Amino acid sequence: MLSHTTLGVSDVQAARRLYDPLMARLGLELKFADTIWAGWKHPRAERPLFIITRPFDGGAAAVGNGHMIALLAASRALVDECHALALDHGGTDEGRPGLRPDYHADYYGAYFRDLDGNKLCVCCHAGE
Repeated sequence: MLSHTTLGVSDVQAARRLYDPLMARLGLELKFADTIWAGWKHPRAERPLFIITRPFDGGAAAVGNGHMIALLAASRALVDECHALALDHGGTDEGRPGLRPDYHADYYGAYFRDLDGNKLCVCCHAGE
């Protein structure tokens, strides 16, 4: 359904210090990177891409109200690991790992913000 998802960041190299280990832990590989952007994908698919970039209009990166990107994890343990990894690499906590039964009985997610304030989630939909 999706071709790519893009988040604006103010410093691509600084942002990669959080995103490189997070994406690697989720089993995603770097498809391209330079000074203005970087993109990751699943090793066996060309799309969808997850991209971070400096805004093309040259303005400051800004967070959208209500915007969030949710990354799929294969297990609840991986959700826990990714949340801790994000915080260890400069992210800020927006919701500790745990079940969110208001979404559905098996939804297990964790929330954090990157260095520019973009809100992300890592979640697992499978039962334990």
